[in-house]
Amino acid sequence: MKKTTKFLSLAVALFAGLSGTAQAAEGFKVGVDLVSSYVFRGVDFGDSPAIQPSVTYTCPNSGIIVGAWGSYAVSATAGSRYKEADLFATLPVGPFGITVTDYNTVANTPKAFNYSSTGTNVLEASVTYEKDDLNLLAAINFGGFDTNHAKYVEAGYKFSSKDGYTAKAFVGAGNETYYTLSGDFKLVNVGVSVSKDRFTGAYIYNPDRETSNLVFTASF
Repeated sequence: MKKTTKFLSLAVALFAGLSGTAQAAEGFKVGVDLVSSYVFRGVDFGDSPAIQPSVTYTCPNSGIIVGAWGSYAVSATAGSRYKEADLFATLPVGPFGITVTDYNTVANTPKAFNYSSTGTNVLEASVTYEKDDLNLLAAINFGGFDTNHAKYVEAGYKFSSKDGYTAKAFVGAGNETYYTLSGDFKLVNVGVSVSKDRFTGAYIYNPDRETSNLVFTASF
């Protein structure tokens, strides 16, 4: 909830890089991304173009951000249309952002807020750090149906900014069974993203699964 800077600023774009921790404007914000496919931390969820709405509220004075983010596949795969509806809260502390995310995958069951071993919710705590062109992320699952406390780390670097284009490289590793074949800690998310205005293109490679994706995003 990507999710590189709506999700974790919040985090829609984690699928393509890292989130920033810059102070957001106070009050409500509503947005939507249209993506050619939903790739999060090196894995394609839904095998379909998707609509990804978000609603956030930035609290006055504190800068705390609370919000909701979702991804809804346009077409069904194997008789099921992938859906995700996440909640999150972020506390900015200087160059750091401390976030708690409630991931809720609702592809095959309508029940929300089910944190049992057979439920659809996973709770994650993460910390982001941003300085100049460098972004860092560290995350760990601490509740919900994931009982293995899966971890994920990512580093991103903006290496070019010219003529309105911004280019970033990123590399991520984790041991979540969604991302890896074995559940061991492996490189799972390596790539480059290029953005201009509201458009982003990202090439994403998962070395562990040996899969690649070219993702186009339009943000509104």
